[in-house]
Amino acid sequence: MTHTPIPSTNANTLPQPRLTSLSHGGGCGCKIAPGVLSEILKGITAMPIPKELMVGIETADDAAVYKLNDEQALIATTDFFMPIVDDPFEFGRIAATNALSDVYAMGGKPILALALVGMPINVLSTATIAKILEGGASVCRAAGIPIAGGHTIDSVEAIYGLVALGLVHPSRVKRNADAQVGDKLILGKPLGVGILSAALKKEKLDAAGYAQMIAVTTQLNTPGPELAALDGVHAMTDVTGFGLAGHALELARGANCTVQLDWARVPLLVGVRELALQGMVTGASGRNWAGYGHDISLPADFAEVDQALLSDPQTSGGLLVSCAPEAVSAVLEIFRQHGFEAAAEIGEITAGAAALRVSASQV
Repeated sequence: MTHTPIPSTNANTLPQPRLTSLSHGGGCGCKIAPGVLSEILKGITAMPIPKELMVGIETADDAAVYKLNDEQALIATTDFFMPIVDDPFEFGRIAATNALSDVYAMGGKPILALALVGMPINVLSTATIAKILEGGASVCRAAGIPIAGGHTIDSVEAIYGLVALGLVHPSRVKRNADAQVGDKLILGKPLGVGILSAALKKEKLDAAGYAQMIAVTTQLNTPGPELAALDGVHAMTDVTGFGLAGHALELARGANCTVQLDWARVPLLVGVRELALQGMVTGASGRNWAGYGHDISLPADFAEVDQALLSDPQTSGGLLVSCAPEAVSAVLEIFRQHGFEAAAEIGEITAGAAALRVSASQV
């Protein structure tokens, strides 16, 4: 019996699929749910911690920080995910911006990056893959750093991200665990990226919504180092896959305090509440809530759509800053100087158990 050979295919000659069709969860929405992650990590035996390691895994911070000398500490982090948009160049930009954010959130400046690339090479053309990498490289150029190497694999889903390294003065490291009672909370970017990404995947996002999504997810969190230099800034993190609620809870748990959030003051991207009311909500939002909702106090009449926004996973989200009341004006001014016009004071740190309480003033 004879067999006709299957003709070889070249991905460069095939119609290119929508990038988002290749991912089961786009952007930071594909993070492992916080409850599941805690279950996985609880059995890991801790290694001895060297005295030079200023920040490790103990508070789920944005990056590791290792003291090199009295003037320099090294920030090391990595982040990667599946496509959140279909344009390969924009996917690369978003993923790179998101990865560099963790360096800025620690108060540092990036110095170099390594690319992490997993691509279905029999599905995507080399030209499409090259556009993803060029998008990431364009962001690194904007940040003033090189992509100095990396690693590639043939993957079932398209994956792209960076290992990012940065430097910070040891006295200016901003952990997510150092908030103080009486501090005010300031959020640098509006919420709703997860909602927009859900609408995009369902082909319900208009051109204005898409432009808004690209603009917010590719805006580098460059205020970080200047904010870290302010005496009144005590803690900092960035809002990403666990949503505003999840990352506010990390602040609360790290400082063993209560975060009081005024929902009426939380900035939202234009149209996201309406899209959420139409069902454009990610599965990650519900998984987030299942993982930490028991530590959150909501008003009795808090709308379901607002709960979804509170736990909405943000890809390349904004900085969340905990600072003394007298530093609020200076913090907001730094954000404005860097083009973050939506930055707003959204709450405060109070004495009490590690929890998040949301005010009813939004109704």
